This record gives sequence, C-alpha cells and structure tokens, in this order.
Amino acid sequence: MNTELARFNMIEQQIRPWEVLDAAVLQLLTQVRREDFLPAGSRSLAFVDTQVPLLEGEPHGPCMLEPKVEARLLQELQLQRFERVLEIGAGSGFMAALMAHRAMAVYTLECRPALAALARANLQRAGIVNAQVLDVTAEEGARGLPTEAPFDAIVLSGSVAEVPKALLQQLKPGGRLVAVTGELPIMRARLFTHAGNGAWSDVDLFDTVAPRLQGFAEPTRFRF
Repeated sequence: MNTELARFNMIEQQIRPWEVLDAAVLQLLTQVRREDFLPAGSRSLAFVDTQVPLLEGEPHGPCMLEPKVEARLLQELQLQRFERVLEIGAGSGFMAALMAHRAMAVYTLECRPALAALARANLQRAGIVNAQVLDVTAEEGARGLPTEAPFDAIVLSGSVAEVPKALLQQLKPGGRLVAVTGELPIMRARLFTHAGNGAWSDVDLFDTVAPRLQGFAEPTRFRF
C-alpha cells in the first residue's frame, strides 16, 4: 500500500467533505502518522472511513474514531498554543498527539491499563512530550481532573448519555468541551462553551455514533 497516497486520499475524500477546512488541522493530519497509533494487526485500516477496535476480542469496545470525526472535533476546539486540554478516553493516544501539537499541555485519562500503556508508548515513540497519560478508574475518569482544572478545552473521546455538569465546571470562561451525546440509534457531537457566570451554551455539530465511555451515568429506564 502506498501509505502517503492513502493519507492524501483520506484527507481529500473523507475529511475535507466533512467541512474540515482549517489549513493547520489538515497539515497536522499529514504530519502525525495515524497508522503508528494502531495495533500492528489493524494498521491497514488506518485510512479507512470506519472505527478501528483497539483491543483484541472487543470489536464493540474502545476504538479509534473515524478520521473525519477526529478531524472535525479537533477543528471545532480551535486550540491555541497557550491552552491546557483534558481528554477523557486516551485510547491509543492519537487524539492526544494531535492536540499536543496545537496546545501547551494535554492530560489524557484512561481506565483500561492496556490502553493506557499503549497510548503512553505511542506518544513517547512519536516524540510528544507535552501529553501525559493518567491511569484512572472509570468512575474517576467520569469526574474529570479537578486537581488540574480549570481547562481551556475538554474532549470526551467516546459517547455519553449526557455531559456531567461537574465536567463543564472544569472549564475556564470561554473554555470549550466537545462530546458525542445521546443514545443509539441517534447520537450527536456537541460543542459546549463556558459563557461565564456559571452558564454554558451548546450547539449540535453533526450526527455520529461512538462507543460508550465507561463510568458515566446512564438514563434511568422504567419498567411497567
């Protein structure tokens, strides 16, 4: 496979049509090698418009999201070089690597030891020194990282029924949070912005589906 041609086609045929037009984001996607953040047996899927499972035997478990979804979320965050970012769900470390190139510091939380080790190794191999992988329990991850708050941006790299207020409260005024919210069959990526004085605005970005992040509350289901 011609890797660079596959990368070019991914950007031109998948990512640009999804309204990812920020030149800095597109350039970054040519620099950070997506395939290097996948398990060896899955690297052939690095440029395919699909979610790629990260753990053997868990096809519906943690995954690397579609290239267009990751690129669009990164663009929507509009990260600046002086900003600090929190990610919940490190996965393979790819999203943290992208954000580390655009922000001052990235803290990424992972509740699965195997993925935390994978993300840490991938980031080290890529020479990323301003992204830190933190091992947490699922419940700890859902609470964010209040000891390091407030953050300029927060990313939930997976889906939740709804974003806890405790996470929104960890944003600085003007801070942004992106997450995939809702339940199957309908989920939506949403952008929350801290408007100040304990208020937040939010806007729907696009429809998508993502695996659930562990540790977050689910809606109560009544049975009659």
